Formats: sequence, C-alpha cells, structure tokens
Amino acid sequence: MATKTIDIPLPPDLEEFLKKPICIPMPQPGKVEINLPMGGTLKGVADITKAIPDDCTLSFSLVLQLAPFLANLDCLFKIVKVIQPMLDVVTGLGKLDVPKVAGALPKLIEAAPPLIECISKFTGAGIPLFVRDLLCLIIKLLSCIVGQLKSIMNVMGGLAIQIQSAQAAGNAELLAALECSQKNAQTSAQHMVSAIEPIVLLLSLAEPFLGIAGVDPIKIPAVAAPDDLEKMQDAVNTLDELVKTLKLAAKVVGGC
Repeated sequence: MATKTIDIPLPPDLEEFLKKPICIPMPQPGKVEINLPMGGTLKGVADITKAIPDDCTLSFSLVLQLAPFLANLDCLFKIVKVIQPMLDVVTGLGKLDVPKVAGALPKLIEAAPPLIECISKFTGAGIPLFVRDLLCLIIKLLSCIVGQLKSIMNVMGGLAIQIQSAQAAGNAELLAALECSQKNAQTSAQHMVSAIEPIVLLLSLAEPFLGIAGVDPIKIPAVAAPDDLEKMQDAVNTLDELVKTLKLAAKVVGGC
C-alpha cells in the first residue's frame, strides 16, 4: 500500500523565515585579565592558530601566563628579604641604635648571597639572550598574524566578486549567504588584529631589558581594526614595517 504525504500549510511569516539562509555569526569573546600585585595586568591571549576564541580559551591562556610569571618572582622575594634588614641597619645607624644594628646585620649577611646571584644574572649574558629570544618570538607571532590576514584578504576579495555577481543576478538567497560569509571574514580579521594587543604590551614591559641589552626603544604603530579590504591592507603594511624594525633590533643582540 503506497503511503500518502500530506502537505500541512505553514503561516506565511514562518514560510518567509524558512526561505532565508541560516547564518551563524562568530562570537565576540569578552576581556579576560588579571591584575598583578605590583601594577599592570596580564590579559588572555587569543590563539590565532585555532578557532575563534571564547572566554574559556582566553582564561586558559591566562593560566599558562601566570605560571612563569610567578616562577620569576623568585629574585623579587630575595630583594625584599635584603631590603628590610638593610633599612633596619641604616635607620639604626642614623639613631645610633647599636642593638638594632647588631640584630639586623646577621639577617642582612644571610640574605645578601642569593641576591648577588640574581644581580649577576642581570649584568651577565642572560639579558641579551632573553632580549634576542623575545624579539625573535614576537617576529614569528607577527609574521603568523600577517600570513593569516593575507589569507583572509584573499577570501574577502573572492567574496566581493561573488557578491557583485549575486547582486547583478538578483539572487537574494545567495547574496545573504555571501554577505554572512563576508561578515565572518571581517570578524576573523578583527580577531587577528586583537592578538596584537598582548604583543604590544609585552614589548612595552620589556623596554627596561631592551635598554640593558643596548637595543633602542621600539616605536609600536597603532593598528586599526580592519572592517574592509583597504583597512586590512593597511594593517598588513603596518605589521610588515614593524617586523622589519624588530629584525633590525634583533641584529643588535645576535639576530634570529
């Protein structure tokens, strides 16, 4: 026995809705950051090699940043241990408080050797090597961002041609789908540019180390969030120039 299909009429507004192409916009992640005990902040870093980030991925990247940050507070704590007995000695001498000076001197003598080890790291070859590796890392990161932006530009260029064809043909359904893809490509480009922010912060924090290593301060140009092909090309040109500047700076400490 053959089965029969029964058409159930839908309300006109629902039929019109179902004709539209489904477009799922890419999410915009919130800002994830943590305040540091001595000022400044650590911010969640978007991994441009993976999908569009969300609050979870940014939070996880922040955890990965915190571990080495806390590990490198070791020398700071050694400095603090020296400063307090040193202040006691100085104030005791100023007031001719012999018992206070006598009580603080053993603590000062005990705390000094670990601090001397920390100072030797700053005055030795450690800082130039750190600066070289940091600059080379930033060059690689910026080169990745430039490569991703160029790929998005190629996609945007192809979409622009297809959108013109769809408009000329009066194909509203295809036009809506292409415009959705175009907006998502623009969102991807904006995420690429947002990944520059922590790199800029990193360079800013590293300025004292650059000076110790004999590297001149690096001027970091502003990069506007691209929402069309022209602005995207401007961003690529700006980043290309920044990469060239960083490569010159890296040569001062041995090059990449």
